[in-house]
Amino acid sequence: MSHEPSSVTLERIDANRWRIPRSGGMRVDGLIFADDTLIAEIRDDPCLEQVRNVAHLPGIVGASLAMPDIHWGYGFPIGGVAAMDGVDGVISPGGVGYDIN
Repeated sequence: MSHEPSSVTLERIDANRWRIPRSGGMRVDGLIFADDTLIAEIRDDPCLEQVRNVAHLPGIVGASLAMPDIHWGYGFPIGGVAAMDGVDGVISPGGVGYDIN
């Protein structure tokens, strides 16, 4: 399956952390844990847009996180992590895992 190149802005924090700055309706920043090799592999991957999309979810706290195994998933990126407020947050099937029934 082909994908359009990602238009996500990345800011380097340090050797292994990258930030997608909050913009538009994002409630939190995106935070990607990746070295230079991994960032080069995923820079144009839709998984970064998924990190940004997760940052829009109601009740998200902290940041929309992406671990070093990040890759394109169904809504949430595989390797994505998000904490939600117990009162105002949501439960996302993509965040739990569609393979978990």
